[in-house]
Parts: sequence; C-alpha cells; structure tokens
Amino acid sequence: MNITLDRDKPIPLARQIQAHLERLIHEGLLVAGMKLPATRELAQTLGVNRGTVAEAYEELVAAGWARAHVGQGTFVAERPEAPGTSPWPPSGQTGHADPATTAPARLDWLALLSRSAQIIAAEDDRTRTLVSSAASNPAVTSFAGGMPDSGLFPTDAFRRVLNQVIREEGASLLQYYPAGGYPPLRRYLSTYLLRFGLEARPEEILIVNGSQQGFDLIARTLVDPGDTVAIEQPTYPRALQVFRSFGAQLAPVPWDAAGPRVDGFERLLERHAPKLFYCQPSAHNPTGLTLLPETGRRLLEVAGHHHVPIVEDGFDGSLYYGARPAVPLKAADAHGVVLYIGTFSKILFPGLRLGWVVGPPPILERLQAAKQLADLHTSALIQAAVHRFCERRLLDRHAARVAREYARRRALLLAALGRRMPSEVTWTEPQGGFSLLLTLPPGLDATELLPAAIEHGVAFTPGAPFFMDGAGSGTLRLSFSSVAAGRIDEGVRRLGETIKAARSRPRGRSRLEAAAVPVV
Repeated sequence: MNITLDRDKPIPLARQIQAHLERLIHEGLLVAGMKLPATRELAQTLGVNRGTVAEAYEELVAAGWARAHVGQGTFVAERPEAPGTSPWPPSGQTGHADPATTAPARLDWLALLSRSAQIIAAEDDRTRTLVSSAASNPAVTSFAGGMPDSGLFPTDAFRRVLNQVIREEGASLLQYYPAGGYPPLRRYLSTYLLRFGLEARPEEILIVNGSQQGFDLIARTLVDPGDTVAIEQPTYPRALQVFRSFGAQLAPVPWDAAGPRVDGFERLLERHAPKLFYCQPSAHNPTGLTLLPETGRRLLEVAGHHHVPIVEDGFDGSLYYGARPAVPLKAADAHGVVLYIGTFSKILFPGLRLGWVVGPPPILERLQAAKQLADLHTSALIQAAVHRFCERRLLDRHAARVAREYARRRALLLAALGRRMPSEVTWTEPQGGFSLLLTLPPGLDATELLPAAIEHGVAFTPGAPFFMDGAGSGTLRLSFSSVAAGRIDEGVRRLGETIKAARSRPRGRSRLEAAAVPVV
C-alpha cells in the first residue's frame, strides 16, 4: 500500500496514515470486508514504528471506519458509523477535517480536453444511456443494435483454428509484426474481393483494426483543419465524428432512392473543392439502400474530373437481399480515385477488429506510416486465425447461413411494418446490411418519442445523429439483425402503438415539452 508521509509537517504520522486510509475507504478503493495490511507489514513498508500503525488503526476503529477482530486482523467496516455522526465526509475530504492535511484541488481533466475530444464527447449521452439500458432489459425488444447476432457466431470453429495457429505459428505471430499485415491474409483478400468484382493486388491492401481505423487513418493522412469533406446524408455517425475531430468542415450530399445525388455532388465540388468524399454505396447505414450502377458510374466520372478522392466504406457483399450483390465503386474505378474500406466485423466477429483498406500504393504507404504511429500493427495472431478460418471455407459456410437468417428477419420486419404502422409512416426497404430508416408522421420527433417507446417495451435509434444539418429529427433507425425472429412482430406492434399515441396527443402535452426539457 503506497502512503506518502510528510515528516516535515506537524501532523503526527499516525494521523496521516489514518487520514489516507479513510480517503481510500470513502472513495471505494478499500471496500467493506477487506482486510487491512498487518501492522508489522505496513510499518515496514512505510518505515515507521509498528506502534504508529497500530495507533492509526485504533483511530479508524474508534471512528467507525474499521472493525478489529482478535487474532484475525483489522477489516474495513461494513457500514462505518461513528456514534451520532456519519464518518463519511463530503466528496474530496477526509474523515476529520484538518487544514494541514487538505489535499489540493483535483485536476480538472475535462477542462484539458482537445477540440477533437470535445467533439467526440458532445454526443447525446442521455439518448445513448436510454438505448443502452433498454438493450440489457429482456422485457424490451431493441431494434437499436445495428450489429450481428452473437448467437449466430461460429465460436467453436474459430476456437479450433485459433488453437491450431498458436501451435504452429505462435512464436512468430506473438512477436512484433510488419504493419502492412499478415501476407497470406492479404493474398486471400485479393482473391476474396474478386468475387465482388474488385481487383486488388496484395500490395494494394493494408490490414487495419476494423473499418473505423481505416477512415481514421485516411482522415489523419489527408485532412487538415479547415478542409471541406463532402459526406453523404444521412450517414454513419462515427464517420461524422472522425472527420470533425480532425477539424474538417462537412458538406452534405443528400441520398435519394438511387444513391448520393450526383447533381448536388458536382455543384458541391465546384463551390467548395472538398478534400475527399465519404460514402457507403452498398448496404447504406442507416437506410440499407444500395446506389444504382448508373449513379456509381457518374459519381466516379465527376470525382475523376475534379481529382477528388472517394472514400468508399464497403459492406460485405455476402449480406445482400437482391438478385445479386452490389458491385463496389472501387471495382469500376478507372481513374484510381477510390480508397475502399472493408471489414470482417459484419460477416464474422466485430470483436476481432479486423479490416482492410484497398488503394494505390503511394497513398497506402502513407496510411501504413500513420498506422505504425497509431498502434504498430494489427494482431498477427488474429489475422492468421482469420486466414485459416477463411482458407478452410468456414467463412463461406457461415456467411451463407447468416445471410439466410438475416434475410428472414428483414422480411418479417417489413411485413410487420406493413401491418402495424399508421398510414403516414414510411420506411426504406434495405437491399443489404442490417437496418432501415423509418420516417415518422409530421410533427413527431424520434428523440422525444424514445422514452415512451422504451416504457412500452420497444427501443430504436433516433435518426438525428445520422444527419449533420439539424435534419433527421423525424426519422429513426430500426435494425433487425440482432432481434430474435419471434420478437419482431410484437416489437413493431408496440412501436406502432407508441407512434399512434404520440400522434393523437395534443401539441404541448408531451412529457418532454411539458417539462420544458430541451433535447440536445
């Protein structure tokens, strides 16, 4: 136990030890029932007389902070309580106020946050807390997940290949490793991406810690404070946060049924000369839509003409609900303007944090240098295990199985919406991915609706965070991937009833409005 004693102070050493232990108990670092160090042991550690420690312990017991048991030692009290008073002091003080031992004011860490950290911290904590607590409540059907169903994970098969890889290659894989990635996995990805029309040599592939690190490295490498970044709207909220954290000015390009509006994209390029354009051409989050091939061709033409890179946040082509998977923009990239980001998080295990960036070697070299600064390299052990899993076609079998199940849940959700929703409610029909975007009747706000929905046993993700200009308050995202098929219809019924009740409520009578609580 590390207790700093100041022998130059007039405060007795026993009193200093007592005050330090009281603070540790008050702050919960020494919990009820925990045994304190033996007096001889602590005296030797602190370089004091054993009687000094014994005196400190006696004072702790007298004040109700501790209990002494003959032959056993001294223990933190279950409910410390001095006669007539509570020994628990106000936060930041010790049990007996003593100006000579008052600690300096604590460092205000939040005041030291960088501008980028303040942007990340500016999320709606209240909404996030509501959604998180609802997800852990078995009585609530949560459509807020947007993630694979962990009940479908092939954990046993992956454990076996992981054990084999450790036995056969553990010595080299557990050492520092080249930042570019495990060469057999890069070669496999070169072949894997071909099935979706994307040609990439192994040296054009950089292994990263999930897609999130992919566009973080791209932003770190390409974006300076004040640069304009064109970005689809609606879009993935984490992408908004990453680019904002690097000081970018965001310019929205609206989506419609065909994909990002090419006319709006071209006008934006002419007016603002953005540094790059970020988009999700397939399995778009939150809508689940996929851009039409003609829209993709025109986007590439415009970007090539204006020499503006496109950052394509790709979604695994195995999870699609149409006649054939969407072809990535990168597959038709004759001008070399696309950086493609892929990941195993949606099709395999999100917890692996394994993804890749495909791009021309000159920019890939700079991204690799940025990655070395960030984390040196992605786990070679995980890369090798995933390669072995894929090489044995276990990924293909798993992907086929989960694609069927997600397609079933998607169909159940769409059918339930058709039966249960009021006539003024509309929604997108996802062609890939895990989610759809629902638009509420005019005048309803999804963030305000969320508490009532959770009370009624259903949760969702409000749509506002997917937009950057104050739009989207009347939308919400429903994710079907991690909702058990048998709960989908009941969840939609509850959501429909919540919407109907809110729509029939007179203006000014909602609980949030009545309490005059602003939604931030």
